[in-house]
Amino acid sequence: MPAQDLLPTDTAMGALTLRVGDLSGLTRYYTAALRLEVIEDAADAVVLGRRGSAVLRLESARHLHLPPRGEAGLFHTALLFADRADLAAAVASAARHPLSAYVGSADHLVSEAFYFTDPEGNGIELYVDRPRDSWTWTGDGRGTRSVVMDSLPLPPRDYLERHLTEEAASSAESRAATVGHVHLQVGDVGTAHGFYVDVLGFERTAGWHDQALFVSAGGYHHHMAMNVWNSRGAGPRKDTLGLGEVLIRVSSADEVGALADRLAHAGVASHHTGAELRFEDPWRNRLRVAAGDASGGIA
Repeated sequence: MPAQDLLPTDTAMGALTLRVGDLSGLTRYYTAALRLEVIEDAADAVVLGRRGSAVLRLESARHLHLPPRGEAGLFHTALLFADRADLAAAVASAARHPLSAYVGSADHLVSEAFYFTDPEGNGIELYVDRPRDSWTWTGDGRGTRSVVMDSLPLPPRDYLERHLTEEAASSAESRAATVGHVHLQVGDVGTAHGFYVDVLGFERTAGWHDQALFVSAGGYHHHMAMNVWNSRGAGPRKDTLGLGEVLIRVSSADEVGALADRLAHAGVASHHTGAELRFEDPWRNRLRVAAGDASGGIA
């Protein structure tokens, strides 16, 4: 793909919106289990984050139902921490909460990750990156590179014993956390590649046969991923609880405009305000691309 059709190298993920049935209950969960703080609070929405930086926007949708397991939508939101001590503090706090469902952990070679599910079934990944100079990339001789990832054992008890510190545990709310990547459930990987790589301008960084696709901008291991492990063959989403909107941040309105042109050329409907662009993927997962410091606030 020509460089002008790629997302900029400083692309980053913004606060993810979840539509929830119990706004006050989920707010209590995320503040207690993940030690997030309330940044903005309104009658029908709450923004949560760390150190004033938003990572989640919870939007009240009491009239909606939980999505079926095989429907397209959110697989997990991945919160990225600065170091192993901060990650260990978040994992320990989440594991102690009675409403957390622990799913598993893995050493992915590029990162170390722990997985939970919130009380409404939304997936959560808590992770830390390994240094970039330790990542291994392979090429096919035609300019296409893939980052080497795996899912190796990462025993949680041993990890906490080695990395959890009293300082990190006692001051978790003041430690940084961002949305490192967002992982979606989709109906098929080929269509996902056609949309997220060929139209949006992410670069493919890895794949898993015809079951999963990992994409990024700027040489990150992945900003987004899509899989069919629960959702192969899924069609457009119904109006349900769960994923509300994926926010992608770019540096300038010019980048937003370039993407608007690519979407129009591909026949993808969008709403373009100049500074931001709203549209849907082939499964009706809602996305927003915004210029500058898009906090994902209530407004």
